[in-house]
Amino acid sequence: MSSLNLAPSPAEGGTLSHWQGLIHHYRSWLPVTDETPVVTLFEGNTPLISAPKLAERIGVKGAKVWLKYEGANPTGSFKDRGMTMAISKAVEAGKRAVICASTGNTSASAAAYSRRAGLQCVVLIPEGNIALGKLSQALIHRATVLAVQGNFDQALELVVKIGETHPIEIVNSLNPFRIQGQKTGAFEICDQLGRAPTHHCIPVGNAGNITAYWKGYNEYFDAGRTESKPKMLGFQAAGSAPIVLGHVVEHPETFATAIRIGNPVSWKQAVAARDESGGSIEAVTDEEIATAYKMVAGEEGVLCEPASAASIAGMIKKAEAGYFKKESKHHDRIEIVCILTGNGLKDPNSAIKHSAAPIVVPAEMGALLEHIHLA
Repeated sequence: MSSLNLAPSPAEGGTLSHWQGLIHHYRSWLPVTDETPVVTLFEGNTPLISAPKLAERIGVKGAKVWLKYEGANPTGSFKDRGMTMAISKAVEAGKRAVICASTGNTSASAAAYSRRAGLQCVVLIPEGNIALGKLSQALIHRATVLAVQGNFDQALELVVKIGETHPIEIVNSLNPFRIQGQKTGAFEICDQLGRAPTHHCIPVGNAGNITAYWKGYNEYFDAGRTESKPKMLGFQAAGSAPIVLGHVVEHPETFATAIRIGNPVSWKQAVAARDESGGSIEAVTDEEIATAYKMVAGEEGVLCEPASAASIAGMIKKAEAGYFKKESKHHDRIEIVCILTGNGLKDPNSAIKHSAAPIVVPAEMGALLEHIHLA
């Protein structure tokens, strides 16, 4: 088996680790062989963080809320789960270059894993609609970054046309290996909890992630690894909610750039996940997302990117509507996992914009103490 991982050997001053990336850990669940060259940055194995303050907002005694923090992946988002598979299979197929359209996270991940594998990476981004933290990653990893004068959906159309006519691998979520890698997030949640949660809250943009998680939950259930499956609760930004509206949104708008997508690639699969699980896909406003974004950072100490907070915003909105109280009549426990898809440092401008500015004071003890209030 060929491996392109990053583990330093003990002789180089490294430490031994049992985790060698998600392909190694979940190999029997993935379409790989001993001949597949594994391109890994040791992605996966992200923390499942208890959120007791958010749990109090559910309105159900004993309810638990967990945050699956995908921002702990190597490039800071869940995209690494799918990219380790997509790039590994591209190398196995003899490809020399890959291409993707991206609102940010995919570009960062594709660029990093391509560089790891020695492949050329071409990235199309919507001009002016990408967080600088994400753009900086694609650039520093030496990707060819092209800013398209249009939105993500237009950029993806171009990527598909190029992929159909040139020897270059598309690594957007329409690549089936991306979904295969991303489904491992569901495996990890079940392994970490020892069971499946009752509800799974997730942002929905291009809809590959909700598709992948539902696939993972089904595979674990069918194999007898869990006794139940969660209801899938997806949330789109109100200005970019084609699945909720039932039609393509030509000009999607939201400050949560990662889900600013008007025509999701995995639309049908997301609807299937919703319907098969008995869940829902709903819209949350930018105001609701911003409130949740500040709440999870200010109350739980977890900084996520704005799009991630759509899962929190949606959960709170449904709780306030009494949804989980009704659900508690059918479950002996309410256990909710919210997917935080990306690290908050991806978009520092949003963190600064939604926070109070530093207080400027003289370099004097008295002036400092005026602003320090100890309990």
